[in-house]
Amino acid sequence: MPIRVMLVDDQVLLRTGFRMVLAAQPDMEVVAEAGDGAEALEVLRATAVDVVLMDVRMPRLDGVEATRRICAAENPPKVLILTTFDLDEYAFSGLKAGASGFMLKDVPPGELLAAIRAVHSGDAVVAPSTTRRLLDRFAPMLPTGTEEAHSELSRLTDREREVMVLIAQGLSNGEIAARLVLSEATVKTHVGRILTKLGLRDRVQVVVLAYETGLVRAGGGG
Repeated sequence: MPIRVMLVDDQVLLRTGFRMVLAAQPDMEVVAEAGDGAEALEVLRATAVDVVLMDVRMPRLDGVEATRRICAAENPPKVLILTTFDLDEYAFSGLKAGASGFMLKDVPPGELLAAIRAVHSGDAVVAPSTTRRLLDRFAPMLPTGTEEAHSELSRLTDREREVMVLIAQGLSNGEIAARLVLSEATVKTHVGRILTKLGLRDRVQVVVLAYETGLVRAGGGG
């Protein structure tokens, strides 16, 4: 069954370009489009969608608030934020709202297609290093509380906390495995347990929480 994609952008030409790229893929189908967040919410009530490509700056209802409402629903589609600027406060807000990641609008077609497939399979689509760079930029917007103030972290084992810190520092599963002298499969297991214990959707949200709680600080390690 093809991946059902929805395009949400107030620029018709951009939607047309994305639609042409996706239509050429045997495993993807554009099932819906919307010109702003409000229209997207209306369309989603009647249309089954797997992945939403969401612009951020739109009239009526912007992509961040639309993402927040979509992700709060039961069994929501994955949301991939599309932004014009690599370091954009809207992209940061989108990640906090529940998006699985963000991509630049001028991303090469092959990378966009790979990102859609990754999101659909449940993986994060933002390289941890890119997420960290964005969070470093907007760290002043984060709460100033210490990690001790966040009881959810107490649910983690010492090893899981180690893994969480390394995720937030921009390491891939393979790099974490090498650093901790573990198999990559074991690291994936730890990541899965971190997500489950903390009620997080993907490793993007792991990074956000690590910064919010002070487990990792901007410009430095844990």
